[in-house]
Amino acid sequence: MSFSFNVLKTSSQTSARLGKIEINGIEIDTPVFMPVGTKATVKALTPLMIEETESKIILANTYHLVLKPGLEVLKKFGGVKKFMAWKGAMLTDSGGFQVFSLAKLRNINNDGVEFSSHIDGSKYLFTPKSVMEAEHIIGADFIMCLDECSKADASYEYAKEAMLRTHKWAKECKDYHDSTPNSEYQYLGGIIQGGMFDDLRKESAETLVNMNFPFYSIGGLSVGETPEKMHDVLSKVMLYTDKSKPRYLMGVSEPRDILNAVMEGIDMFDCVMPTRNARNGEAFTMNGIVRIRNSKYRTDDTALEDKCDCYTCRNFSKAYLNHLDKVHEILFSTLMTIHNVRFMQRFMKDLRSSIENDRFADYRKDMMLKFYE
Repeated sequence: MSFSFNVLKTSSQTSARLGKIEINGIEIDTPVFMPVGTKATVKALTPLMIEETESKIILANTYHLVLKPGLEVLKKFGGVKKFMAWKGAMLTDSGGFQVFSLAKLRNINNDGVEFSSHIDGSKYLFTPKSVMEAEHIIGADFIMCLDECSKADASYEYAKEAMLRTHKWAKECKDYHDSTPNSEYQYLGGIIQGGMFDDLRKESAETLVNMNFPFYSIGGLSVGETPEKMHDVLSKVMLYTDKSKPRYLMGVSEPRDILNAVMEGIDMFDCVMPTRNARNGEAFTMNGIVRIRNSKYRTDDTALEDKCDCYTCRNFSKAYLNHLDKVHEILFSTLMTIHNVRFMQRFMKDLRSSIENDRFADYRKDMMLKFYE
């Protein structure tokens, strides 16, 4: 079991970089997009379907897995990857964001957070130690510290309090994790917080870098701020992160945001948007969004995207997908999700190629024009 990260090439005009992660025998080219399998499933897809999109790593969520199926079930099966028959790499977030956004009632203090399940109101307590114990049972390759995520409009005082609490919890998570055998094959990431405030972001990045985590994530973005503000905050905090480690921007999949983040040196991304939007009739293509529920597609015999190599585009027409949606067939969600996940992997592959050929700046400009002009 091992972990390494190597930067293979950096853009001559930006901070975009091409890299390779090797974790527990699995190779992952970066920048990478990670589909989200919140509850031990990427919705509508089998693990084989996920593999066929060329996805090497997926996410699962500690909050949801603790609630259902519960840690006793996952422990019996030897972790979530065996439970769901996933052969690739996995990352679990700590559940902190879900506690703050989904829990019906919560009480936060420096020791942890007590909350009521959004499912049935049952009581739970997350502390740094209990979250580490849960993530050890879940068994993902990458795991995250418990953190407190502040909203985009949080006051300076609240953002600072949440940041300091995040730092305290990060140290407690790391101290406990490093004392266990799991540290030999599960790699713990610290989460940089600080809201929309540059001085807090700098302090958070420097504090966590001094703790020497194997990788770092930037949390508390994509929480309601404008794309411009996200890019501004990110461009400044990246100056204080460790360039020798993978850097992960949580909860982002909009092409504009990925392009801007890669330009600043981000290596890893995740988001539910590609799969969620697929189930709601939006197909991502290199020419923009196709809203397949539109009546103009009722007799359209073309594929969702003519240059896409996914199973859906190789075999089915827009008319067929439109029909499946109209008659509420389950297959609709599967075929649309296959396409959107494969689109994200094609997009990332093109992006990596542009860095390798030192034309990322032009690629970013071209894609921005294609998607947003």
